[in-house]
Amino acid sequence: MDILNTPQRRLKTRVFAQEVFHLQKAGSTNQIALGLAHQGYPEGTLVVAEEQTAGRGRWRRPWYSPSGKSLLFSLILRPQLNPAHLPQITLTAGASVARALHRQTGVRTGIKWPNDLTYRGKKLCGILAEGDGKADCLVLGIGINVNQDREDLPPQLLDTATSLKMIKGEDVSRTPLLQVILETLENDYEEYCRSGFSSARRRWLQYEAVLGRKVRLVIGDQELSGEAVGLTDDGALTLRLPQGDEISCGAGEVILCREDDGK
Repeated sequence: MDILNTPQRRLKTRVFAQEVFHLQKAGSTNQIALGLAHQGYPEGTLVVAEEQTAGRGRWRRPWYSPSGKSLLFSLILRPQLNPAHLPQITLTAGASVARALHRQTGVRTGIKWPNDLTYRGKKLCGILAEGDGKADCLVLGIGINVNQDREDLPPQLLDTATSLKMIKGEDVSRTPLLQVILETLENDYEEYCRSGFSSARRRWLQYEAVLGRKVRLVIGDQELSGEAVGLTDDGALTLRLPQGDEISCGAGEVILCREDDGK
């Protein structure tokens, strides 16, 4: 990837990627970005890796990334927000990345609440926001399967993961895609910090892939079943239980029931 060699003026960003760390191999770009945040690096500092050896998603699940075939990057963010609202940044980022992918590649992904981008039921992108309380910041990590072939995927992921190349049948240039994502994400993030979640919520709903579906929602040791029927104004998922009651859940993992898989 040649973003380090690209003149900054070609990136239409004001804050994001003004400082860039481009690594051939990293354990986790989120961990590296957190370390840089502790050292005082500014908002928008970007860490990009060609390969991750300890990449992970939510619930600390591993993220597989053969060298040179993914977009793997993390941004330092320093939003002045109530900590209770920070999960909305993940939703904002999901809508931004979905729009950028659609604009740049023509591939329209769906968003499975809260943070997975999918195509026909298979995962294409994961987003993970993390902080550790030691710095007034969080890091936003994004991993996108770009040019993987089927043989690049572990056997256990063949039925659940995909890549842009597998969808389009051709390689996708990663640097222009990263540029469009960064530009879209910066605009949406600044609007969110300035005006709140309402615009990001509308964009999220344009790409959502779970509402109207029967789901299981796993929250720690608890599991709920029902129909996903809405997204609240603060980003929680509204679930209609079999008896007709509706509840809103701000955290958890959505699993589509089998009859809804792939829709």
